Amino acid sequence: METEEVLEYEYEEITDTGIVLRERRAGYSTHGYDFEDATGAIIGCALEVHRILGPGFREIVYQRALALELQAAGLEFEREVKVPIIYKGHQIGTRRADFVVEDVMVEIKARSQVAPEDYVQALNYVKASGFKLGLLLNFGAPRLQIKRLAN
Repeated sequence: METEEVLEYEYEEITDTGIVLRERRAGYSTHGYDFEDATGAIIGCALEVHRILGPGFREIVYQRALALELQAAGLEFEREVKVPIIYKGHQIGTRRADFVVEDVMVEIKARSQVAPEDYVQALNYVKASGFKLGLLLNFGAPRLQIKRLAN
């Protein structure tokens, strides 16, 4: 059984050439991950939303603002997408993803802290739906919380 590596970052700075993310937890590595993929652009959009709005709004407010940022960045995305849940090759249900951006499932939270069950649920959705990558973005904390989920 493979172990999942959870990467958690906090905002350090945004430059003209891109996003600089600082590793937040000791023992977690960015080695082998390509941040030039869609996740880097999504994170940049999310950081901009959090920079302007800050914490304290309902989840729907962040969803609407993120949709505007994704559109401005020229990313292909859909909101409130029905995603099939696959078990041993059979569709056993669906769930609604907040966003699918390029090939990345994005889940949004607006809580003071991401609960362990939020992470587990998001990771299970990524796995069961067959996505290779997912992002769990929490706008409710003083700093944007980002968890990159790999399947």
